[in-house]
Amino acid sequence: MDTGGRTAARARRGWQLLGVLVLLAAAAPIVHRYLVGYPEDQWQVDLEVYREAGRSLLIGRPLYEFTTEVPQVLPFTYPTFSALLATPLVLVPFAVAGWLWTAFQLALLWVTVGVAFRPLLERAGARAGLAQGLVAAGCVWISAVGEGIRFGQVNALLVALCLLDVVRGRDGVRLGRRHLRWPRGTLVGLAVAVKLTPGVFLVHFALTRQWRELRNAVAAAVAVTLGTFAVAPEASFEFWTSALFASDRLGPNAGSSNQSLRGFVLRLYLSDGATQALWLALVVLAAVLGFAVARAMFRRGSLVGEVAACGLVAVLVSPVSWLHHLHWGVVVVAALVGDGRALRRTVVAAVALSTAWVAWPWIGANLLASGDVPVVLARVVQNGGLWWACLSLFALWRLVPDGRERAVPERDEPARVMTTRD
Repeated sequence: MDTGGRTAARARRGWQLLGVLVLLAAAAPIVHRYLVGYPEDQWQVDLEVYREAGRSLLIGRPLYEFTTEVPQVLPFTYPTFSALLATPLVLVPFAVAGWLWTAFQLALLWVTVGVAFRPLLERAGARAGLAQGLVAAGCVWISAVGEGIRFGQVNALLVALCLLDVVRGRDGVRLGRRHLRWPRGTLVGLAVAVKLTPGVFLVHFALTRQWRELRNAVAAAVAVTLGTFAVAPEASFEFWTSALFASDRLGPNAGSSNQSLRGFVLRLYLSDGATQALWLALVVLAAVLGFAVARAMFRRGSLVGEVAACGLVAVLVSPVSWLHHLHWGVVVVAALVGDGRALRRTVVAAVALSTAWVAWPWIGANLLASGDVPVVLARVVQNGGLWWACLSLFALWRLVPDGRERAVPERDEPARVMTTRD
Protein backbone atom coordinates (compact mmCIF):
# COMPACT_ATOMS: atom_id res chain seq x y z
CA MET A 1 0.00 0.00 0.00
CA ASP A 2 1.41 3.43 -0.93
CA THR A 3 1.79 6.30 1.51
CA GLY A 4 -1.45 7.91 0.38
CA GLY A 5 -3.32 4.63 0.85
CA ARG A 6 -1.94 4.16 4.36
CA THR A 7 -2.86 7.71 5.27
CA ALA A 8 -6.42 7.21 4.02
CA ALA A 9 -6.69 3.93 5.96
CA ARG A 10 -5.51 5.63 9.16
CA ALA A 11 -8.02 8.41 8.60
CA ARG A 12 -10.85 5.88 8.18
CA ARG A 13 -9.81 4.10 11.36
CA GLY A 14 -9.73 7.42 13.16
CA TRP A 15 -13.29 8.25 12.06
CA GLN A 16 -14.39 4.75 13.11
CA LEU A 17 -12.87 5.24 16.55
CA LEU A 18 -14.66 8.55 16.84
CA GLY A 19 -17.90 6.84 15.81
CA VAL A 20 -17.45 4.20 18.51
CA LEU A 21 -16.92 6.94 21.08
CA VAL A 22 -20.12 8.66 19.92
CA LEU A 23 -22.05 5.40 20.39
CA LEU A 24 -20.55 4.85 23.84
CA ALA A 25 -21.40 8.41 24.88
CA ALA A 26 -24.99 7.97 23.72
CA ALA A 27 -25.30 4.63 25.48
CA ALA A 28 -23.72 5.85 28.73
CA PRO A 29 -26.97 7.09 30.36
CA ILE A 30 -28.74 3.84 29.52
CA VAL A 31 -25.87 1.72 30.80
CA HIS A 32 -25.57 3.81 33.95
CA ARG A 33 -29.26 3.51 34.66
CA TYR A 34 -29.51 -0.25 34.19
CA LEU A 35 -26.07 -1.46 35.30
CA VAL A 36 -25.04 1.09 37.92
CA GLY A 37 -28.18 2.52 39.46
CA TYR A 38 -30.61 -0.40 39.12
CA PRO A 39 -31.83 -2.41 42.16
CA GLU A 40 -29.82 -5.57 42.71
CA ASP A 41 -32.90 -7.84 42.62
CA GLN A 42 -33.79 -6.48 39.15
CA TRP A 43 -30.28 -6.45 37.72
CA GLN A 44 -29.81 -8.26 34.37
CA VAL A 45 -32.61 -10.67 35.22
CA ASP A 46 -32.73 -12.43 31.84
CA LEU A 47 -28.97 -12.78 31.70
CA GLU A 48 -29.21 -14.41 35.12
CA VAL A 49 -31.67 -16.92 33.63
CA TYR A 50 -29.22 -17.74 30.82
CA ARG A 51 -26.30 -18.03 33.23
CA GLU A 52 -28.19 -20.29 35.62
CA ALA A 53 -29.28 -22.42 32.66
CA GLY A 54 -25.65 -22.92 31.77
CA ARG A 55 -24.93 -23.80 35.40
CA SER A 56 -27.79 -26.32 35.36
CA LEU A 57 -26.16 -28.19 32.49
CA LEU A 58 -22.78 -28.16 34.20
CA ILE A 59 -23.99 -29.48 37.58
CA GLY A 60 -26.79 -31.76 36.35
CA ARG A 61 -29.64 -29.66 37.72
CA PRO A 62 -33.03 -30.06 35.94
CA LEU A 63 -32.85 -27.32 33.31
CA TYR A 64 -36.56 -26.62 32.84
CA GLU A 65 -37.60 -27.06 36.48
CA PHE A 66 -35.13 -24.64 38.05
CA THR A 67 -36.13 -20.98 38.53
CA THR A 68 -34.10 -17.97 39.59
CA GLU A 69 -34.35 -16.64 43.14
CA VAL A 70 -37.10 -14.46 44.59
CA PRO A 71 -38.45 -11.96 43.61
CA GLN A 72 -38.07 -12.82 39.89
CA VAL A 73 -38.59 -16.62 40.01
CA LEU A 74 -37.97 -16.94 36.25
CA PRO A 75 -37.63 -20.29 34.44
CA PHE A 76 -35.46 -20.99 31.41
CA THR A 77 -37.66 -21.10 28.29
CA TYR A 78 -35.24 -21.40 25.34
CA PRO A 79 -34.00 -24.50 23.46
CA THR A 80 -31.31 -26.45 25.26
CA PHE A 81 -28.70 -25.28 22.74
CA SER A 82 -29.03 -21.79 24.23
CA ALA A 83 -28.19 -23.13 27.68
CA LEU A 84 -25.15 -24.84 26.19
CA LEU A 85 -24.00 -21.53 24.71
CA ALA A 86 -24.50 -19.86 28.10
CA THR A 87 -22.12 -22.15 30.00
CA PRO A 88 -19.12 -19.76 29.61
CA LEU A 89 -21.07 -17.16 31.59
CA VAL A 90 -20.66 -19.36 34.65
CA LEU A 91 -16.89 -18.95 34.50
CA VAL A 92 -17.01 -15.28 35.55
CA PRO A 93 -18.81 -13.49 38.41
CA PHE A 94 -22.33 -12.40 37.58
CA ALA A 95 -21.41 -8.69 37.79
CA VAL A 96 -18.64 -9.22 35.25
CA ALA A 97 -20.96 -11.23 33.02
CA GLY A 98 -23.49 -8.39 33.03
CA TRP A 99 -20.96 -5.81 31.89
CA LEU A 100 -19.46 -8.11 29.28
CA TRP A 101 -22.91 -8.95 27.88
CA THR A 102 -23.81 -5.27 27.68
CA ALA A 103 -20.60 -4.53 25.80
CA PHE A 104 -21.39 -7.44 23.48
CA GLN A 105 -24.85 -6.01 22.78
CA LEU A 106 -23.37 -2.62 21.92
CA ALA A 107 -20.84 -4.27 19.62
CA LEU A 108 -23.64 -6.16 17.89
CA LEU A 109 -25.58 -2.92 17.48
CA TRP A 110 -22.52 -1.37 15.84
CA VAL A 111 -22.31 -4.29 13.42
CA THR A 112 -26.06 -4.26 12.73
CA VAL A 113 -26.03 -0.55 11.92
CA GLY A 114 -22.97 -0.96 9.70
CA VAL A 115 -24.64 -3.66 7.63
CA ALA A 116 -28.23 -2.41 7.58
CA PHE A 117 -27.47 1.29 6.94
CA ARG A 118 -24.63 0.69 4.48
CA PRO A 119 -26.20 2.61 1.54
CA LEU A 120 -26.64 5.65 3.78
CA LEU A 121 -23.24 5.38 5.45
CA GLU A 122 -21.38 5.08 2.14
CA ARG A 123 -22.48 8.60 1.27
CA ALA A 124 -20.23 9.84 4.07
CA GLY A 125 -17.15 8.54 2.27
CA ALA A 126 -14.07 8.41 4.48
CA ARG A 127 -16.19 9.66 7.41
CA ALA A 128 -18.48 6.61 7.23
CA GLY A 129 -17.22 5.47 10.63
CA LEU A 130 -18.39 8.66 12.27
CA ALA A 131 -21.72 8.42 10.44
CA GLN A 132 -22.08 4.85 11.70
CA GLY A 133 -21.55 6.05 15.25
CA LEU A 134 -24.12 8.81 14.88
CA VAL A 135 -26.74 6.41 13.49
CA ALA A 136 -25.96 3.82 16.16
CA ALA A 137 -26.28 6.54 18.80
CA GLY A 138 -29.82 7.18 17.58
CA CYS A 139 -30.64 3.49 17.47
CA VAL A 140 -29.38 2.72 20.97
CA TRP A 141 -32.20 4.90 22.30
CA ILE A 142 -34.83 2.74 20.60
CA SER A 143 -36.94 1.49 23.49
CA ALA A 144 -36.49 -2.18 22.56
CA VAL A 145 -32.70 -1.80 22.44
CA GLY A 146 -32.67 -0.18 25.86
CA GLU A 147 -34.92 -2.92 27.23
CA GLY A 148 -32.47 -5.49 25.90
CA ILE A 149 -29.67 -3.80 27.83
CA ARG A 150 -31.90 -3.54 30.90
CA PHE A 151 -32.66 -7.25 31.04
CA GLY A 152 -29.48 -8.64 29.46
CA GLN A 153 -31.43 -10.03 26.54
CA VAL A 154 -30.40 -12.05 23.48
CA ASN A 155 -32.29 -10.16 20.75
CA ALA A 156 -29.26 -8.19 19.55
CA LEU A 157 -27.58 -11.51 18.71
CA LEU A 158 -30.60 -12.92 16.86
CA VAL A 159 -31.06 -9.78 14.76
CA ALA A 160 -27.35 -9.61 13.91
CA LEU A 161 -27.21 -13.29 12.89
CA CYS A 162 -30.23 -13.05 10.58
CA LEU A 163 -29.14 -9.73 9.10
CA LEU A 164 -25.58 -10.88 8.42
CA ASP A 165 -26.89 -14.07 6.85
CA VAL A 166 -29.45 -12.54 4.50
CA VAL A 167 -27.48 -9.41 3.59
CA ARG A 168 -23.89 -10.65 3.67
CA GLY A 169 -24.38 -14.37 3.15
CA ARG A 170 -22.62 -14.39 -0.21
CA ASP A 171 -19.73 -12.00 0.37
CA GLY A 172 -19.16 -12.65 4.08
CA VAL A 173 -17.40 -10.15 6.35
CA ARG A 174 -13.81 -9.03 6.70
CA LEU A 175 -12.17 -9.66 10.09
CA GLY A 176 -8.81 -7.91 10.00
CA ARG A 177 -6.92 -9.42 7.08
CA ARG A 178 -9.18 -12.45 6.86
CA HIS A 179 -12.47 -12.82 5.05
CA LEU A 180 -15.10 -14.94 6.79
CA ARG A 181 -17.65 -16.64 4.55
CA TRP A 182 -20.43 -19.13 5.25
CA PRO A 183 -23.20 -20.91 3.30
CA ARG A 184 -26.11 -18.47 3.13
CA GLY A 185 -28.84 -19.63 5.53
CA THR A 186 -26.47 -21.12 8.09
CA LEU A 187 -26.61 -18.20 10.53
CA VAL A 188 -30.40 -18.12 10.34
CA GLY A 189 -30.37 -21.80 11.28
CA LEU A 190 -28.16 -21.07 14.28
CA ALA A 191 -30.53 -18.27 15.32
CA VAL A 192 -33.46 -20.71 15.14
CA ALA A 193 -31.55 -23.17 17.32
CA VAL A 194 -30.97 -20.41 19.89
CA LYS A 195 -34.59 -19.24 19.90
CA LEU A 196 -37.47 -20.46 17.75
CA THR A 197 -38.91 -17.11 16.62
CA PRO A 198 -36.39 -16.62 13.75
CA GLY A 199 -38.09 -19.68 12.26
CA VAL A 200 -40.19 -17.19 10.28
CA PHE A 201 -37.18 -16.92 7.95
CA LEU A 202 -37.57 -20.61 7.08
CA VAL A 203 -41.14 -19.96 5.98
CA HIS A 204 -39.97 -16.93 4.00
CA PHE A 205 -37.23 -18.93 2.27
CA ALA A 206 -39.84 -21.52 1.26
CA LEU A 207 -42.35 -18.95 0.02
CA THR A 208 -39.70 -17.20 -2.08
CA ARG A 209 -38.23 -20.51 -3.30
CA GLN A 210 -34.83 -19.86 -1.85
CA TRP A 211 -34.29 -23.58 -1.55
CA ARG A 212 -30.55 -23.47 -0.99
CA GLU A 213 -30.93 -21.03 1.90
CA LEU A 214 -33.76 -23.09 3.37
CA ARG A 215 -31.69 -26.27 3.14
CA ASN A 216 -28.68 -24.64 4.80
CA ALA A 217 -30.79 -23.11 7.58
CA VAL A 218 -32.60 -26.35 8.37
CA ALA A 219 -29.35 -28.32 8.24
CA ALA A 220 -27.62 -25.93 10.64
CA ALA A 221 -30.54 -25.89 13.09
CA VAL A 222 -30.93 -29.65 13.03
CA ALA A 223 -27.18 -30.26 13.34
CA VAL A 224 -26.71 -28.15 16.46
CA THR A 225 -29.96 -29.44 17.98
CA LEU A 226 -28.92 -33.06 17.49
CA GLY A 227 -25.48 -32.22 18.83
CA THR A 228 -27.14 -30.76 21.91
CA PHE A 229 -29.19 -33.94 22.31
CA ALA A 230 -25.92 -35.85 22.46
CA VAL A 231 -24.56 -33.54 25.18
CA ALA A 232 -27.77 -32.99 27.20
CA PRO A 233 -30.33 -35.63 26.18
CA GLU A 234 -32.70 -35.33 29.14
CA ALA A 235 -33.01 -31.55 28.97
CA SER A 236 -33.38 -31.61 25.19
CA PHE A 237 -36.11 -34.23 25.36
CA GLU A 238 -37.98 -32.25 28.01
CA PHE A 239 -37.87 -29.05 25.95
CA TRP A 240 -39.17 -30.60 22.74
CA THR A 241 -41.89 -32.66 24.43
CA SER A 242 -43.21 -30.41 27.21
CA ALA A 243 -41.49 -27.11 28.03
CA LEU A 244 -41.93 -25.83 24.47
CA PHE A 245 -45.71 -25.99 24.71
CA ALA A 246 -46.12 -24.35 28.14
CA SER A 247 -46.70 -20.68 27.27
CA ASP A 248 -47.46 -19.91 30.93
CA ARG A 249 -43.75 -20.43 31.63
CA LEU A 250 -43.14 -17.10 29.86
CA GLY A 251 -44.91 -15.08 32.55
CA PRO A 252 -48.22 -13.19 32.50
CA ASN A 253 -49.00 -13.16 28.77
CA ALA A 254 -51.58 -10.37 29.12
CA GLY A 255 -49.00 -7.96 30.55
CA SER A 256 -48.27 -4.66 28.85
CA SER A 257 -44.86 -5.80 27.61
CA ASN A 258 -46.36 -8.55 25.43
CA GLN A 259 -46.76 -6.69 22.14
CA SER A 260 -47.76 -9.68 20.03
CA LEU A 261 -51.22 -10.10 18.58
CA ARG A 262 -51.95 -12.61 21.31
CA GLY A 263 -51.03 -10.08 23.97
CA PHE A 264 -53.40 -7.59 22.37
CA VAL A 265 -56.25 -10.11 22.29
CA LEU A 266 -55.63 -11.24 25.87
CA ARG A 267 -55.93 -7.62 27.02
CA LEU A 268 -59.45 -7.52 25.56
CA TYR A 269 -60.44 -9.98 28.33
CA LEU A 270 -62.87 -12.00 26.21
CA SER A 271 -63.96 -15.56 26.91
CA ASP A 272 -61.34 -18.25 26.37
CA GLY A 273 -63.01 -19.51 23.20
CA ALA A 274 -63.40 -16.03 21.71
CA THR A 275 -59.82 -15.14 22.63
CA GLN A 276 -58.43 -18.23 20.92
CA ALA A 277 -60.56 -17.79 17.80
CA LEU A 278 -59.78 -14.09 17.39
CA TRP A 279 -56.07 -14.63 17.97
CA LEU A 280 -55.84 -17.40 15.38
CA ALA A 281 -57.73 -15.30 12.84
CA LEU A 282 -55.43 -12.33 13.40
CA VAL A 283 -52.32 -14.51 13.24
CA VAL A 284 -53.38 -15.94 9.88
CA LEU A 285 -54.09 -12.45 8.56
CA ALA A 286 -50.79 -11.08 9.86
CA ALA A 287 -48.84 -14.02 8.44
CA VAL A 288 -50.43 -13.70 5.00
CA LEU A 289 -49.90 -9.95 4.80
CA GLY A 290 -46.51 -9.94 6.51
CA PHE A 291 -45.00 -12.67 4.36
CA ALA A 292 -46.43 -10.90 1.31
CA VAL A 293 -44.44 -7.81 2.29
CA ALA A 294 -41.31 -9.93 2.85
CA ARG A 295 -41.82 -11.52 -0.56
CA ALA A 296 -42.21 -8.07 -2.11
CA MET A 297 -38.91 -7.04 -0.50
CA PHE A 298 -37.28 -10.13 -2.00
CA ARG A 299 -38.60 -9.39 -5.47
CA ARG A 300 -37.57 -5.76 -5.24
CA GLY A 301 -34.06 -6.76 -4.23
CA SER A 302 -34.18 -5.16 -0.78
CA LEU A 303 -32.21 -7.56 1.38
CA VAL A 304 -32.50 -5.35 4.45
CA GLY A 305 -36.24 -5.03 3.79
CA GLU A 306 -36.55 -8.83 3.77
CA VAL A 307 -34.98 -9.05 7.21
CA ALA A 308 -37.11 -6.19 8.54
CA ALA A 309 -40.38 -7.68 7.28
CA CYS A 310 -39.61 -11.18 8.57
CA GLY A 311 -38.60 -9.79 11.95
CA LEU A 312 -41.89 -7.89 12.23
CA VAL A 313 -43.85 -11.02 11.30
CA ALA A 314 -42.07 -12.85 14.12
CA VAL A 315 -43.14 -10.14 16.58
CA LEU A 316 -46.76 -10.24 15.46
CA VAL A 317 -47.41 -13.98 15.24
CA SER A 318 -45.41 -15.20 18.23
CA PRO A 319 -47.60 -16.05 21.25
CA VAL A 320 -45.40 -13.79 23.36
CA SER A 321 -43.35 -10.86 22.03
CA TRP A 322 -41.93 -8.75 24.81
CA LEU A 323 -41.11 -5.13 24.06
CA HIS A 324 -37.40 -5.92 23.68
CA HIS A 325 -38.25 -8.30 20.82
CA LEU A 326 -38.79 -5.18 18.70
CA HIS A 327 -35.01 -4.88 18.38
CA TRP A 328 -35.86 -5.56 14.72
CA GLY A 329 -36.80 -1.87 14.66
CA VAL A 330 -33.15 -1.01 13.95
CA VAL A 331 -33.36 -2.92 10.67
CA VAL A 332 -36.80 -1.49 9.90
CA VAL A 333 -35.52 2.09 10.10
CA ALA A 334 -32.57 1.16 7.87
CA ALA A 335 -34.84 -0.39 5.23
CA LEU A 336 -37.09 2.65 5.25
CA VAL A 337 -34.37 5.27 4.93
CA GLY A 338 -32.31 3.46 2.26
CA ASP A 339 -29.54 5.77 1.08
CA GLY A 340 -31.33 8.85 2.41
CA ARG A 341 -31.83 10.46 -1.01
CA ALA A 342 -35.63 10.10 -1.10
CA LEU A 343 -37.19 12.79 1.08
CA ARG A 344 -40.42 10.91 1.80
CA ARG A 345 -38.57 7.77 2.90
CA THR A 346 -36.20 9.80 5.06
CA VAL A 347 -39.07 11.58 6.79
CA VAL A 348 -40.94 8.32 7.44
CA ALA A 349 -37.74 6.68 8.74
CA ALA A 350 -37.18 9.62 11.08
CA VAL A 351 -40.74 9.32 12.37
CA ALA A 352 -40.31 5.55 12.80
CA LEU A 353 -37.07 6.07 14.74
CA SER A 354 -38.41 8.80 17.00
CA THR A 355 -41.60 6.90 17.81
CA ALA A 356 -39.54 3.77 18.52
CA TRP A 357 -37.75 5.74 21.24
CA VAL A 358 -40.99 5.83 23.24
CA ALA A 359 -41.88 2.94 25.57
CA TRP A 360 -45.56 3.01 24.62
CA PRO A 361 -46.64 -0.06 26.63
CA TRP A 362 -45.36 1.41 29.91
CA ILE A 363 -46.99 4.77 29.20
CA GLY A 364 -50.28 3.00 28.44
CA ALA A 365 -50.06 0.95 31.63
CA ASN A 366 -49.48 4.10 33.66
CA LEU A 367 -52.45 5.80 31.98
CA LEU A 368 -54.64 2.82 32.84
CA ALA A 369 -53.52 2.93 36.45
CA SER A 370 -54.03 6.67 36.78
CA GLY A 371 -57.50 6.80 35.22
CA ASP A 372 -56.70 10.23 33.75
CA VAL A 373 -57.77 9.28 30.22
CA PRO A 374 -60.50 7.03 28.81
CA VAL A 375 -59.70 3.33 29.06
CA VAL A 376 -59.95 2.88 25.28
CA LEU A 377 -57.29 5.52 24.67
CA ALA A 378 -55.04 4.06 27.35
CA ARG A 379 -55.39 0.62 25.74
CA VAL A 380 -54.44 2.06 22.35
CA VAL A 381 -51.27 3.52 23.86
CA GLN A 382 -50.60 0.29 25.75
CA ASN A 383 -50.47 -1.57 22.41
CA GLY A 384 -48.14 1.00 20.84
CA GLY A 385 -45.45 -1.52 19.95
CA LEU A 386 -47.97 -3.63 18.07
CA TRP A 387 -49.24 -0.64 16.09
CA TRP A 388 -45.65 0.36 15.34
CA ALA A 389 -44.95 -3.08 13.89
CA CYS A 390 -48.11 -3.04 11.75
CA LEU A 391 -47.50 0.47 10.41
CA SER A 392 -43.87 -0.39 9.70
CA LEU A 393 -44.92 -3.33 7.53
CA PHE A 394 -47.24 -1.04 5.60
CA ALA A 395 -44.50 1.57 5.21
CA LEU A 396 -42.05 -1.03 3.89
CA TRP A 397 -44.55 -2.19 1.30
CA ARG A 398 -45.37 1.34 0.12
CA LEU A 399 -41.96 3.03 0.28
CA VAL A 400 -39.16 0.57 -0.48
CA PRO A 401 -38.49 0.89 -4.24
CA ASP A 402 -37.98 -1.76 -6.85
CA GLY A 403 -34.47 -3.21 -6.85
CA ARG A 404 -32.37 -0.13 -7.57
CA GLU A 405 -30.91 0.32 -4.09
CA ARG A 406 -28.79 -2.49 -2.70
CA ALA A 407 -26.77 -2.84 0.46
CA VAL A 408 -24.49 -5.47 -1.14
CA PRO A 409 -23.72 -6.91 -4.59
CA GLU A 410 -26.18 -9.17 -6.36
CA ARG A 411 -27.28 -12.53 -5.03
CA ASP A 412 -25.87 -15.80 -6.32
CA GLU A 413 -28.62 -15.80 -8.95
CA PRO A 414 -29.39 -12.14 -9.75
CA ALA A 415 -32.20 -12.94 -12.17
CA ARG A 416 -34.24 -14.42 -9.34
CA VAL A 417 -34.51 -11.05 -7.64
CA MET A 418 -36.24 -9.30 -10.51
CA THR A 419 -38.22 -12.20 -11.95
CA THR A 420 -41.88 -12.77 -11.19
CA ARG A 421 -42.69 -16.47 -11.19
CA ASP A 422 -46.44 -16.42 -10.72
